[in-house]
Amino acid sequence: MISPEAELSISKQCKILDISRSSVYYTPKGESEENLEMMRKMDEEHMEHPAKGVIGMTDFLLSEGFKVGQRRVRRLMRLMGIQALYPKKHLSVPGPPVYIMPYLLRGLKIDHRNQVWSIDITYIPMAKGFMYLTAIIDVYSRFIVGWSLHNTLDASNCTEVLKSAIARYGAPEIINSDQGVQFTCQMWKDTCSVSIRRSTCK
Repeated sequence: MISPEAELSISKQCKILDISRSSVYYTPKGESEENLEMMRKMDEEHMEHPAKGVIGMTDFLLSEGFKVGQRRVRRLMRLMGIQALYPKKHLSVPGPPVYIMPYLLRGLKIDHRNQVWSIDITYIPMAKGFMYLTAIIDVYSRFIVGWSLHNTLDASNCTEVLKSAIARYGAPEIINSDQGVQFTCQMWKDTCSVSIRRSTCK
């Protein structure tokens, strides 16, 4: 809303809008090179030892020569979306039960293309952060029928990949996924046509 080309000075514009003049000149600062390096190390360690929490990850970074405390590690883990993976009592809640479908592949003979597609999401460390890869594979041919990179985990990303794959190769008989919220929400249900049977694995 502040315009340097306006007739009023920036000071007067700020006064009219009742905002601090210093906020106009503020530029958000990205993560330091050290933090980015720690995030890369934490990502690799999390892939190898997913049960490590803040304390374990702090000890790991200290052993790698970083001078870091638990508060900093906790912030970076939250930024990366990393959580320790271990059994928790009533803390891991899947999507609404009404949208969770049964697992349909047990004992199923998969013998032709477009019979079963499988979709999943993984994250890829980048030089300046992370991207999320959504991919769909034809289980019979092992052919990647659709994929896309995004910087968020929005459910719309998965539906876009599915729609694109269907437009190119036709609809599968079954689409299999995990029970993540992206695949148990109403948007995913609406995207899968009546002819596509939804399957979820635990």
